[in-house]
Amino acid sequence: MKQMKEFTIPFVGLKQGEHHFDYKIDNTFFEHFEYDEFNKVAISAHTTLIKKSNALEFKFTIEGLVNIFCDVTNEPYDQKVNGIHHLVVNFGDEYNDEDDTLLILHHGSFEINIQQYIYELIILSLPAKRVHPGVEDGSLNSEILEKLKELTPKETEENSSEKSNKEIDPRWEQLKKLLTDK
Repeated sequence: MKQMKEFTIPFVGLKQGEHHFDYKIDNTFFEHFEYDEFNKVAISAHTTLIKKSNALEFKFTIEGLVNIFCDVTNEPYDQKVNGIHHLVVNFGDEYNDEDDTLLILHHGSFEINIQQYIYELIILSLPAKRVHPGVEDGSLNSEILEKLKELTPKETEENSSEKSNKEIDPRWEQLKKLLTDK
């Protein structure tokens, strides 16, 4: 995957201290990653870089909306996205990115590309199950929801009366007495 230039930060020429970088994330950003689950994207990403004499500290902050499809009804809706991620960059003999909060770059490195960290922060900030807010509050009228309600198994009177008439195993009754005899 080719790196996007606007997300490359040349840290060698920066003074020690705090530096700020702002990005507007839209669909073209995700097209670069060949990720097509979003209908529309409007996210602001803010990166704070604290340069120290022997390390770099990054704080990534995202906030915005992504238009996605509901997992229940397949209706599109706007999902709020916000998240924070911290990254410490140290320098060593070998490149190592096994830890998601620690990155080790070669001693001769002079720049870092942060597009992968922003991408992962956005993707991981989404809920695992994407449910339209109208489904949760009952305000969404959809053919799919009506069909789901229609196909939901209903408890019949015969099943409920069988459950209530069913006797409890006497061995369990004896064990319950042990709890109450204390």
